[in-house]
Amino acid sequence: MATEITHFIDPAVLAKLGNIELVARLVVEGFLVGLHKSPYHGFSVEFAEYRQYNPGDPPKSIDWKVYARTDKFFVKEFEEETNLRSYILLDKSASMGFSHGGRITKFDYARYLAAALAYLMVRQKDAVGLLTFDERPDDLIPASMTRVQLMELLKVLAKAAPSGKTKIDTTFLAVADKLKRRGLIILISDLLDDPERTISAVKHFRHRKNEVVVFHILDPSEIDFDFRREAQFVDMETGNKIPVQPWMIRDEYREKAQKFFELLKYRCQEFDIDYNLLTTDTPYDVALLAYLHKRQKLY
Repeated sequence: MATEITHFIDPAVLAKLGNIELVARLVVEGFLVGLHKSPYHGFSVEFAEYRQYNPGDPPKSIDWKVYARTDKFFVKEFEEETNLRSYILLDKSASMGFSHGGRITKFDYARYLAAALAYLMVRQKDAVGLLTFDERPDDLIPASMTRVQLMELLKVLAKAAPSGKTKIDTTFLAVADKLKRRGLIILISDLLDDPERTISAVKHFRHRKNEVVVFHILDPSEIDFDFRREAQFVDMETGNKIPVQPWMIRDEYREKAQKFFELLKYRCQEFDIDYNLLTTDTPYDVALLAYLHKRQKLY
């Protein structure tokens, strides 16, 4: 992609914009400029327009109600759409509010990603729904491919704010029971919870024949622990405080962090779950490409 295109999918640039719909549109349109348009074939269910009946059209396509009003034969045409139904599960627990070094917060990065994914799906005629959660699930926005529903979803994302604790296991068990139709589950979270409980919860969707993609969102400092001065670290979910000399524990931290990421990746692969580790300075095209890669494998 050209520099002028990636400029519009750079989180540092997008963080300066206040309109989440504008962010989503810039990300998706900038991303698509760098791609050849891919044909996604599915079945047609969304009504597009009427046209006059032509010899050879199947009689069952005639709209008899229109005929009764006009005494003319018209058939319905439909827009091609896919049969993919996706739900974005967005973590809004307090830890998602973290940022360091003037970067965008994990939550802002995550919700812009959620907005861009939803915008892209609706553009592709896929249905998308949303659930935000912390220690409990919020109201579920049903999956839809309409622009009206997309605007409602974006409004929820614009108003959401990080708070509360993380309880992925209990939250997801409650959510799985609400999703009656199989589809694609997209989890966007910092996954700061017990990894085995997290995987146990996520694989519950797999048992119900859903496909699952995980976007693990972290601030770069949570990976490299490159803090230079003595500091007091505060748990954003419990308020617990601990004084730290970062250089004394940096190597041990990095080693344990790497083992944490490897465990999550391995356990996700074990259940055929796509795992993507992203930092808040990663351009959004990386995540959108990961989604499209998964999308193509499904059809």
